[in-house]
This record gives sequence, structure tokens and C-alpha cells, in this order.
Amino acid sequence: MARILARIEADHLANIRLFAGDAASLLAWLPPASLTRVDVLHPDPWPKRRHWKRRFVQDHTLAAMARVLQVGGEFRFVSDIDDYCAWTLAHVAKRSEFHWLAERTDDWRSPWPGYTMTRYGAKATREGRKASYLRFVRLW
Repeated sequence: MARILARIEADHLANIRLFAGDAASLLAWLPPASLTRVDVLHPDPWPKRRHWKRRFVQDHTLAAMARVLQVGGEFRFVSDIDDYCAWTLAHVAKRSEFHWLAERTDDWRSPWPGYTMTRYGAKATREGRKASYLRFVRLW
């Protein structure tokens, strides 16, 4: 939190708000169509099957994201855990409100313009794991 606060101050950014809590509860609190983008960067993969219910990407969180995203807004997801990327694609594919923006493999193998590397992303790169960069647009 301290690092991002320092970056916000150094870059003189005024359009960022930080929330130190459960993002799912924040989604429930936000008004409809209030966001242009939601980024989920290297979330905890909860790799054990019995813990999958704790993963951030779930049907109810996707419904909440669809509610708070403006039409044309984006949901962006990054993970170096292939199983979690497949999980995310499967869950988003069930939602008619979202469309996956990938048209070719480089669209999900390469970060989007302006992507900022996280420490978890840097650790994955050091350890030889490749991340997937998924982008979805809110259709209606």
C-alpha cells in the first residue's frame, strides 16, 4: 500500500482511489456503471480444489463486475497460473455481458499497453512462469 501511495503522489494522480479490504465487498457497494475498468492482477490462485470457492473470479463477482462496469468498460485479468486462467475464461464465457477481446495468441501472451508489472508478476518471470493477460469488454 505504501508503494502505490508514493507512486500516486509522485505522479500527481487524482483519479485513483484505494480500498484496503475485500474487493468483492467494494463491488457490492459501488453504484451501477460507475467504473470504466476493473483489473485483477495475479490474484491468489487457491490451487487446492477444496479452496476454489475462495477464488476471486466466481459467478457472483462477475455479476457484480458487470453491474458496476460501464458499457464498453473492461475487466482485465493477469495470472501465471494456467489453471486459474482457464477457470477465468470458463466463468466469463458463461456471461453474456462480457466478450473476450483476444483475436490472436499474442493478445493474451503479451501485456496490454500501459501494464504495470507487479511484484508477483516479476517473481513469476524470475521463476520462468509465463503470465496470461486476459481482457474482456462489457457489452451491455
